[in-house]
Amino acid sequence: MDTIDENIIAELTRNARISHSELADKVLLSRNAVRQRIERLERQGHIAGYTIVRAGDETGDVVSALVLVYRQDRMRGGDVLAGLKRIPEVVICEILSGDFDIMVRLEAASLERVRVIREDIAQMPGVRDTVTALTLSGIVNRPRGGRSSTAAG
Repeated sequence: MDTIDENIIAELTRNARISHSELADKVLLSRNAVRQRIERLERQGHIAGYTIVRAGDETGDVVSALVLVYRQDRMRGGDVLAGLKRIPEVVICEILSGDFDIMVRLEAASLERVRVIREDIAQMPGVRDTVTALTLSGIVNRPRGGRSSTAAG
């Protein structure tokens, strides 16, 4: 990575939606050269992804909840998964081993919206039961795709 790559990453950090043309003007390269550098930075893992910052994320106004879902039939519960994928507030959905079938993390604009989503999930065909827990505070929130270091000691 050189200084131009670092400048490209800095500009994308400020505005991930900046056009290649505008970015090229800022880093004094052609539009095509910027596109090629971005593609290379993505391949090399320097740009691991783009993210959405929702209103309230920085002020703490987002309400988070975990919904643990029991399905009626684990083997034929694809409709439940498809339904969960359609809910925009679902930020994580994982199939679990053990007592629960699915763990869903919601991030919504209000407690009322969490309640509505939880009720919608509970009413989905194929859902036997749910258990919901509201997040009171966050302790660890590591970015995904980051490099992990294994320090001794």
